[in-house]
Amino acid sequence: MGLQIGLGSRIRKSPFFDALVRHGLTHVSVYNHMYMPGSFGDPDEEYRALVERVSLWDVAAERQVEVVGPDAFALCQYVSARDLRGMAVGRVRYAPMCDHDGILINDPMVLKLTEDRFWISIADSDVLLWCQAVAAERGLDCRVFEPDVSPLAVQGPRADDTMADLLGEWVRDVRFFGFVETSYDGIPFVLCRSGWSGQGGFELFLQDGSRGLDLWDAVWAAGEEYGIHPGGPTLNERIESDLFSYRADCGAAATPLEVGLDRYLSLDRDDDFIGKDALLTERERGPARRLVKALLSGERLASTSESPRPAFGSDGQPCGEVRVAVWSPKHQSNLCLALVSSDVAGGPFTTITSSGETLTATHLANFAE
Repeated sequence: MGLQIGLGSRIRKSPFFDALVRHGLTHVSVYNHMYMPGSFGDPDEEYRALVERVSLWDVAAERQVEVVGPDAFALCQYVSARDLRGMAVGRVRYAPMCDHDGILINDPMVLKLTEDRFWISIADSDVLLWCQAVAAERGLDCRVFEPDVSPLAVQGPRADDTMADLLGEWVRDVRFFGFVETSYDGIPFVLCRSGWSGQGGFELFLQDGSRGLDLWDAVWAAGEEYGIHPGGPTLNERIESDLFSYRADCGAAATPLEVGLDRYLSLDRDDDFIGKDALLTERERGPARRLVKALLSGERLASTSESPRPAFGSDGQPCGEVRVAVWSPKHQSNLCLALVSSDVAGGPFTTITSSGETLTATHLANFAE
């Protein structure tokens, strides 16, 4: 019998979990102390559904940190390396967060619900505890807590059709990184044009965990005409689309400058934020490493990489590591993201598989450039 994961109470299930099991969930990972679906047994079909039709994802593990009160904006601004000033209610900004040494600790979206109420929609780390501690240490007048909010993603070229059939034609006018509070059959949620794919679509931030199966079933019924398929964040598509995955692509000790998030930093703003001095120093000297996207030689990888593999420069010396690798239908080649020394970035390097095979990497681009 192979390795099995026990479904204990310590790791939380989402409001959509029973629907996942009903649709044949086969693989999960753990993300923000929750089960996050990985596959329903046919990764190739899940990829096709995402890029050709419409895919339905349980992304409730993308937890929210709610900040509300007179100093809510002050806290969000101080923990964000991106300037949030000028952000309108009903809008979203991608806002990397760093520790005091300029190390990336999360790369959340920030949703502005009112002038004094925000959701920080987080990647995989304990940002709730971080924000609670920062607010307490600075004596800020705001509450910081995890609300009853669980996102469900509808992604792919037929996502607009699916949601228009469910809610009405008005959904087509929702702008990218814009959102509206709405409901369906008494189910309250925030409809946001966002998602962790390059194919377009929406995230539905369910605000009543008791209605998770109702919402899943309603979206599924609306999407059946368009070939809806269960899925989840898809490694090959998100690398093809230059979408970053915190911790998967960089480990726990990388900076946003190393991983190509420069455009989302506001280093020259006139107020302070956590990590500012360290990031300014790094910008002046240049990042020591770069995250690069490269094609890998060899036969199609049988499965996605489960752990980083060493990378070696043309001189045979270690130069970093291949963080993730997978077969890419778009490139008809193995595709990887590697965090390598800056003097190697842009050139060839090699890596060794778990079976001992040497693969050659051909540079495509520095990530997100």
